[in-house]
Amino acid sequence: MSYQALYRVWRPQRFDEIVGQQVITRTLKNAIITKQISHAYLFTGPRGTGKTSAAKIFAKAVNCHHAKDGEPCNQCETCKAITAGRLNDVIEIDAASNNGVEEIRDIRDKVKYAPTQADYKVYIIDEVHMLSTGAFNALLKTLEEPPANVIFILATTEPHKIPLTIISRVQRFDFRRISAQDAFDRMKYILDQKKVTYEEKALWVIANAAEGGMRDALSILDQVLSFSDNHVKLDDALLVTGSVAKKLLKDYFLQVTKPDSAAALKGLSGLLASGKDGQRFIEDLISFIRDVLLYQESPSLVHVESTGLSDEDFQQLSAAASAPVLYDMIDVLNETQDEMRFTTHPDVYLEVLTVKLCQVSKDLAHSASELGPAKAKIDQLNSQVAQLQQEVAQLQKRGSTSPIVSSQPASPHIRKRSAGHPGTSRVNLHQVYQVLETATRTDLDEVKSLWSDLLSMLSNMERGLVELATPAAAGPDSVVLSFKQPFLLQRANGGNLSEVIQQDLQQLCGKDRRVTFVPADKWPQIRADFLKEHGYSIKKPDQRVQPTAKAPAPSREPQSGQDSTGTNAEPKQAAAPAPTSPADQPTDPVVSKAEELFGSDIVKVENN
Repeated sequence: MSYQALYRVWRPQRFDEIVGQQVITRTLKNAIITKQISHAYLFTGPRGTGKTSAAKIFAKAVNCHHAKDGEPCNQCETCKAITAGRLNDVIEIDAASNNGVEEIRDIRDKVKYAPTQADYKVYIIDEVHMLSTGAFNALLKTLEEPPANVIFILATTEPHKIPLTIISRVQRFDFRRISAQDAFDRMKYILDQKKVTYEEKALWVIANAAEGGMRDALSILDQVLSFSDNHVKLDDALLVTGSVAKKLLKDYFLQVTKPDSAAALKGLSGLLASGKDGQRFIEDLISFIRDVLLYQESPSLVHVESTGLSDEDFQQLSAAASAPVLYDMIDVLNETQDEMRFTTHPDVYLEVLTVKLCQVSKDLAHSASELGPAKAKIDQLNSQVAQLQQEVAQLQKRGSTSPIVSSQPASPHIRKRSAGHPGTSRVNLHQVYQVLETATRTDLDEVKSLWSDLLSMLSNMERGLVELATPAAAGPDSVVLSFKQPFLLQRANGGNLSEVIQQDLQQLCGKDRRVTFVPADKWPQIRADFLKEHGYSIKKPDQRVQPTAKAPAPSREPQSGQDSTGTNAEPKQAAAPAPTSPADQPTDPVVSKAEELFGSDIVKVENN
């Protein structure tokens, strides 16, 4: 009997033999056990991951009368006929060579006939994405209303080329790449069964070179067995796959991170002279740097035994380059890999690559030396911010209830520290009081009506700062914004946000309004202090409210018969007769001023 390739001899015959697809095989077995068999399936995934094998096993399992736990017995005549490809009711079609409308119409005409030997007629269409548009349209009606005893299994490596009308009528299973560990275990099992000696490091080289395909791994293993006369050795595996030994990769990596371009170029020349493939060299180097990155993050993420290196080697490699250097090295490797795809002179690209990698390490080392003083300054500033935050926390712990506001100008030293360290929020009460002196409800409503338009004019960063702020008071030439979050207020005070809002408001309403910021939690106290300082106080319910003796603010001259806020007030000498009814009660000047500023609809008077 002629020799058969390993991937044909060791093709899985049961669901449990399919490597690395436990979720899919368990789902298919449960469907068979519970008799919940769909009329159409779509198996997608990379090459050599078990799609066609799973389709044939499924065809055997649904037709096997001796199936156990969803697995075919592989002993009955039906199972043997399907395994040998002799059963007429299991039809395997290669869509790459049968992609026309006529072939699919032939299937559509024959699908209505009942199976002759098996319980189900199973159509396995491999590489189904190769069908033409007309062929897909011809298949669509059959998939939509198939006969009860027909099952379609579509297999493809490119599911994005299949029309959505087809995908919506099938159950889709995505086969994932086979991990290097699973491929290693499967090859080890096969060699043990064949009683062939091997080196485990050689199997790891083959498993990594297969890139997730079990069929590729067995094909490479077949080549190595032929090359080494039925003994799998590491050197032979490296030669067959074109891979580079981990020791050589380690030396090259240390040379380019030192950086020592002369030694790195000399080592590269030796690799190319020994017949190593340039594309494989770059792929191996990317995988090597990826292992170093993972080891820096957490040593447990790397299966050190599979790499052919030791923990001491990885500790040395991790110390040789920082994560930013490794990121840039991978970017350079990916760019070179794309450029080398169609070249006939890969050695030139690899030499340029080596110089670039050395330059990456040199540039980042130089940048780190320049950033040394800047980092020290940043650390000093962070320390000062932490100290200020600690002082604020201590003040809050003492139970201070007075707001941190001041109408008096701060000393130059305090101003400088506040600007450099936004640990607290200071409020310019002089500006706020100027707004309140001229504020009206009409102006506030006007600003609120334009607020959404103003937000749309701001940049994303500026909008993020003021989105949670609300207009609290407004006059003809000024507006107060209330911030709910203290840290947003600190950020707003630290830039030119007030000027930006002022310009946008001028564009919207044609008025030049000065913008002032206040914290929302201090706003009620600021309003109360303003009314109090401008000659208003609330007395007991049975007494009339009189202006206090405090002089009006110098910034506004009261007219005859009005107080400093522009609100009509009774003369101080006039006695107030007791009101006879609520309608006859005199108007409280505080209430009048509050209604003038904020509107009567939101002012509520309570007698304490």
